[in-house]
Amino acid sequence: MSSNSFGTIFKLSSFGESHGAAIGGMIDGCPAGLKINLDFIQSELNRRKPGQSEITTQRDEDDKVEILSGIFEGVTTGTPIGFIIRNKDQKSKDYAHLKDNYRPSHADFTYEQKYGIRDHRGGGRSSARETACRVVAGAIAKLLLKEKNIQINAFVKQVGEIKVEKNFTELDLSKTENNLIRCPDDAVAAKMIAFINEIKKQGDTIGGVIQCVIQNVPVGLGEPVFNKLNAALGFAMLGINAVKGFEIGSGFDSIHFKGSELNDTFSVKDKKIITGTNNSGGIQGGISNGMPVYFNVAFKPVATIMKEQSTVNNKGENVSLEALGRHDPCVLPRAVPIVESMAALVLADFLLMNKMNKI
Repeated sequence: MSSNSFGTIFKLSSFGESHGAAIGGMIDGCPAGLKINLDFIQSELNRRKPGQSEITTQRDEDDKVEILSGIFEGVTTGTPIGFIIRNKDQKSKDYAHLKDNYRPSHADFTYEQKYGIRDHRGGGRSSARETACRVVAGAIAKLLLKEKNIQINAFVKQVGEIKVEKNFTELDLSKTENNLIRCPDDAVAAKMIAFINEIKKQGDTIGGVIQCVIQNVPVGLGEPVFNKLNAALGFAMLGINAVKGFEIGSGFDSIHFKGSELNDTFSVKDKKIITGTNNSGGIQGGISNGMPVYFNVAFKPVATIMKEQSTVNNKGENVSLEALGRHDPCVLPRAVPIVESMAALVLADFLLMNKMNKI
């Protein structure tokens, strides 16, 4: 299996399976001299870990990260940063019925067809458990971005048909962690949580939208023509488990406007060039323009449901399948730190690439 690395200069390579001994990774290209706050890295993992609330899977993992290399006396040395997260609450027997059967909308069938073998225990490498590695790397990338005052905040904008109608500029994003669903609008959050609990009782799942806002992005990040900042963000988001859509700025709503209505006109304020609107999402021509970068990421409902479904087995026979094990009725609250982490990896990478463009 190839393609287990992400990034050009600031690069993450991850390894491990859902029910293996551990998952982990190596971060290459992180500059020397960066102060590392291990408590912050762990707090980011805690936002992603299972078992954190009634609306997430009850798998009990501490997700305690162990740093193996690249950090000495709390500071990066410039050498590869190696880390592992040990798995401790695997219940592989819950997946024995999947050894020969393909779960609908999962990677079971495609993995086995591609490689001739698959790890049926929790999905193996295709499991979203791998994203914990991305959160570790994303936390370190966030510490690097903090040096430039770049801030990344994602939140749950929509669950099913329940959504936040306010623009992110009208929200206090510091309230995102105040509730189980990670939505900064408390009234909408309460409706979302009640809806997810009802879906859970039905043995079903639901999807939605996470919006991510990146503040204080400097002008000039982006490598046209084939490595535009918006394209890199889209690539990063679409590589997250269960993601089915990505849009930046006005996105698909752009089709409803004329150019005269959608264009972001320029002006000067406090000797700084800004735009009157931000329909471009902070990126023009694939390069950041200094305005906030914002985008939406659509997540499908988790494919594992507690209802009987028709499928086939590896003998080509039609069979019925009912899932066992512990699964999220809605992946969105745990996906918020994953979206932030992937955005941080992209921004850190482009920040370092930008240094190569000027003497």
